[in-house]
Amino acid sequence: MSLTAAPTQVMSANSSMTPSAKAGNDAAPRKNSLWPGLLLAVVIAVVAEFAGRALPIIGGPVFGILFGIVYRSTFGLHATLQPGVSFSSKKILQVSIILLGFGLSFTQVMATGGESLAVTLVTVTVAFLSAWLLGRLLRTPSDLTTLIGVGTAICGGSAIAAVTPILKPSEHDTAFAISTIFLFNILAVLTFPAMGHLLGLSDYGFGMWAGTAINDTSSVVAAGYAYSHAAGDFATIVKLTRATLIIPICLFLVVLVGMRNRRQGEQSVSLTKIFPWFIVWFLMASLIRSTGILPDAMLEWLNLAAKFLIVVALVAVGLSADMRKIFATGPRPIVLGFLVWMAVSVSSLIVQYAMGQM
Repeated sequence: MSLTAAPTQVMSANSSMTPSAKAGNDAAPRKNSLWPGLLLAVVIAVVAEFAGRALPIIGGPVFGILFGIVYRSTFGLHATLQPGVSFSSKKILQVSIILLGFGLSFTQVMATGGESLAVTLVTVTVAFLSAWLLGRLLRTPSDLTTLIGVGTAICGGSAIAAVTPILKPSEHDTAFAISTIFLFNILAVLTFPAMGHLLGLSDYGFGMWAGTAINDTSSVVAAGYAYSHAAGDFATIVKLTRATLIIPICLFLVVLVGMRNRRQGEQSVSLTKIFPWFIVWFLMASLIRSTGILPDAMLEWLNLAAKFLIVVALVAVGLSADMRKIFATGPRPIVLGFLVWMAVSVSSLIVQYAMGQM
């Protein structure tokens, strides 16, 4: 059967189309509506909030990501839900972090960011060095090794997405890297709070550890607030400080790739696309809060909204987790990701201990 048609046939078909059929065609783009997936994330988030209040030692954010994973593993994720889920895991998370800024003084944000810089620089360096060394030992492809190193060092999937246009890896390597990083994000949310209590870390110490050793922003926020509110505040600031390092990393990779393969022409990267602009709005929110122009009642509502939106975003993160694909990536990327993550986690604790920040 031919897949093409003569112009007259097409015109005839269009002219004979019934109003209902035309309406159906007009409605086709609605498949990309955000509402179905967003509504699902909100409903599950409400359930997670109640569960978190019943078991505060676990908390709503952790329940959110777990419930999302369970739903995805049980029912799958229909195509109509994907746009809203993707929106929730990225944009809703950014909005929640901006709203968190209204609960933190600008002085506190700048002080914590400065105090975390030394630990952050050490862990980022450890991440890249260990990824390079272990990648050679495990014989993983160079692009895959770099992607896992960047994802572990900076900010998980967001960092991988930022460097992909520069490295131009295969879709296979990109998928492997994101799946590997995502696996350890989930493990971090589930294990870091318990390990922090076992190690006797202070709120500040745990926030510093989570902010420098957990890959993705969503997982940092979840683990931090599962430990305590103060730890969550510290972890968020430390993580946002760490995320800004994506710019020098990308510029370094631009130079490295250009030296490695000049014949392909000049490599370019848009700083405006790479930079995590929501961090600027987070700082603006903190600055507004510090002026004292907002009433306490409004700040309280903004704080409640931020916490609920965090749960919504983490539900979406769980809904995005295709566990079958994650475990189908093969052992080498997972082993590499695990060892690099362990190196970063341990180095963060060592530096904090040496600086008396635990």
